[in-house]
Amino acid sequence: MSEEIRPTTIRYGVIGTGMMGVEHIQNILAIDGAEVTAVSDPDPESQKWAQIAVRTWFDQKPYQHGLVGTGADGPEAPADVAVFDDHVALLDSGLVDAVVIASPNHTHLEILLDVIDRPIHVLVEKPLCTTLEDCRRVVEAADAARDRFPDRVVWMGLEYRYMPPIRRLMSELEQGTVGDVRMVAIREHRFPFLVKVGHWNRFSRNTGGTLVEKCCHFFDLMISMTGANPVRVIASGGQDVNHLDETYDGETPDILDNAYVIVEFDNGARGMLDLCMFAEASKNEREISVVGTAGKLEALDTESLVRIGRRTEDIVSGINVVTEERIKATDVKHVGLHHGASYLEHVDFVEAIRAGRTEAVTLRDGLISAAIGFAAHRSIDTGLPIRLDELSELEGLDLTS
Repeated sequence: MSEEIRPTTIRYGVIGTGMMGVEHIQNILAIDGAEVTAVSDPDPESQKWAQIAVRTWFDQKPYQHGLVGTGADGPEAPADVAVFDDHVALLDSGLVDAVVIASPNHTHLEILLDVIDRPIHVLVEKPLCTTLEDCRRVVEAADAARDRFPDRVVWMGLEYRYMPPIRRLMSELEQGTVGDVRMVAIREHRFPFLVKVGHWNRFSRNTGGTLVEKCCHFFDLMISMTGANPVRVIASGGQDVNHLDETYDGETPDILDNAYVIVEFDNGARGMLDLCMFAEASKNEREISVVGTAGKLEALDTESLVRIGRRTEDIVSGINVVTEERIKATDVKHVGLHHGASYLEHVDFVEAIRAGRTEAVTLRDGLISAAIGFAAHRSIDTGLPIRLDELSELEGLDLTS
């Protein structure tokens, strides 16, 4: 095992330092034995935000919604961070052991292929890529490089797995609390997409489409919660409210702002997504319900609340009987934009690097969760159900991690 691939202190580079890049920087700085030594972004303003984040622990957080309050304590950051306009220069600088890819979705393919060709650990933000063909290309490139870099960790960023109430729900599933899972319902009612640099996220060609860009998280959770493989997708959705009065270079945004998606699994379980992006007047941004043969679990992430209901033999005595538990994640040192999930994701990523373990969240996880989103968009476009085994882009690909 080479010391280069398994360092004690992890030197991070962050590629793409817009809002999510800065979020990653904050979480990295909260981890013992991790530091940010280099960043890359072609946008000068984004470069400045990254430098501020590294130098000051970003105490004032002037432009981000939903972060912890000012004055959060963190380790002393280095006085300077190397700044590059180009990701290749960062990769070849010798300054990093690992990188986070938080650049716009449509740049992931090129950057990932460049990273995969080097002995550098990588965590890539969701979605994996903006087309299913590109997702497959990246997965196959990583497979081909495995013999060259057997100790390298290639991690798919699907941090919703790490949200504290969802972790608690998953622990109940693992204990068999609800028996065999039959239904998973996920509702996300939230605010519209935020403004990004150059308005890249207003167009599906850059994002992969809302049900890929935003919702691969939820399809990944459905897979984890059912413990099964998706086989068929049925969807209905549209762009009814958001961004219709905006134009960029004479073009109106085309991103969906609401949808229903049903996912059928090979064990007979079903998942349903209810997405609305003009529903910020909601108490909980996300509500997750898992129902099995023996009970029901709910996770409300804004309230950090989990509800547990167990069926009874006589049925009647169990009606409306649930226990509630407020989840307090004592192992979270930085709350950030995702209730501590991004911090916990980085903790696992760093531990995998140090221990020489394989990644817990794989590029195949990223591919199959995105594939459900691509299938949902096709279902909306055609008005037909879409079988995943009929997607030509997946033909012959081993989807096991």
